[in-house]
Amino acid sequence: MSNSSNNSQGFFGDGDGNGLWQYVQSLSQDRIAQMSKPQSNEVFQVMERNIIGLLGNLPPEHFGVSVSTNREHLGRLLASAMMSGYFLRNAEQRMTFEHTLQSSAPNNYEED
Repeated sequence: MSNSSNNSQGFFGDGDGNGLWQYVQSLSQDRIAQMSKPQSNEVFQVMERNIIGLLGNLPPEHFGVSVSTNREHLGRLLASAMMSGYFLRNAEQRMTFEHTLQSSAPNNYEED
């Protein structure tokens, strides 16, 4: 990753008008840690499989795996992981909400 920071500008923009990049940079480490932890083990496993699929799936106990890339591709990988995590977190919240609604709704509707 010996490329200059100019290579990331194609993906992240010029830094002045990119609200997402500025927002991520402004977050405290505690907030990033909180946002990075999925609420369920199931979401964690799906995210782990997704990232392994993006990077390759050679077992580390049998292979000395190293990954090299440039800043732009690393930025794209980060964005992909963030979008996947955002999607999975929203899906997890929706599933929890639907389960809550189903458990609170009456099981039998009786007609007169």
